[in-house]
Amino acid sequence: MTHDITGYRAKVGVVVPSTNTVVEHDTAMLAPHGVTFHTGRMYIDNPAMNSDETFVNLIEQIRASMKVALRDVMTAKPDLIMMGMSAETFWGGVEGNASFIKRVEAMVDGLQVTTGASACRAALEAFDVKKIAVFSPYQPVADVNVNRYFTEAGFDVLKVTGLRVPSATAIAEVTEEQVIRTLREIDSPDVEAIVQVGTNLSMVRLADQAEHWLGKPVIAINAATIWHTLRSAGFTDTWGAAGSLLRDH
Repeated sequence: MTHDITGYRAKVGVVVPSTNTVVEHDTAMLAPHGVTFHTGRMYIDNPAMNSDETFVNLIEQIRASMKVALRDVMTAKPDLIMMGMSAETFWGGVEGNASFIKRVEAMVDGLQVTTGASACRAALEAFDVKKIAVFSPYQPVADVNVNRYFTEAGFDVLKVTGLRVPSATAIAEVTEEQVIRTLREIDSPDVEAIVQVGTNLSMVRLADQAEHWLGKPVIAINAATIWHTLRSAGFTDTWGAAGSLLRDH
C-alpha cells in the first residue's frame, strides 16, 4: 500500500460551514504526527442566526450544501470523516444523530463518520458522569435539540444556556470573558461536567484552564470530536494543555 507522505497514518476529511474559522485552527493545533485534516466547506449564503427562524434557515443551508462539500473532500481520498459542525448532529435527538450519520456514510462510501453529538456523548461516558450543564452559541430552537439529545442519551441536563449569537461568523467573535462568565453562571455543586457545543466557538485552551478553577471536566466540542475521531480509528496519542479528555482518555 502506498501512503501519503504527510498523512502517513491517516487522512481525515473534515466538513465545516463556509463561515467557520475555528475548526481548521483546532485540527491543526491537535493533529498528531502523520495525521492530516482536509477541509470541505459547506457554502452558507446567509449566515444570520439571530432568531429561531433564521437559525432553522441556517440548518437548511447546511443540509443543501453538505453533499457538495463531502464530494469535494472525498477527492483527497480520506480514511475517516469528521463533521466540523454541531447543531445539525444534535437535531432530532439520539435517533436524529444516528440518521444523520447513516446519510453521511452513504455519501462517503461507508467511511467512519464522527459527529459532534456522538463525540460529546462518548466523552461524557469516558468521564462516567451523568449530571451536566451545557452552553452553546445557539438560539432556543437549537438548544431544545441539544437538550433532547443529551437527555435521550441518558444524561441529567441541569442547565442549557444559549448565547444567542446573531450570525454564524459572529460565533468566532465570542470573547473569553463571555465564556468565563457563562461557565460560572451554569456551574453548580450538582454539575459533574460542563459541555460546550458550537464548533466555531474557540474553546479548547480555555476549557483546559477552566477545569483547574472549576474542578470538573469541561468538554469543548472540537476537542471531543478530534479525540473521538482519532480514538475510533485506534490512535492513542495524548495532548497537554487541551483538557483532561485529550490528556487522560
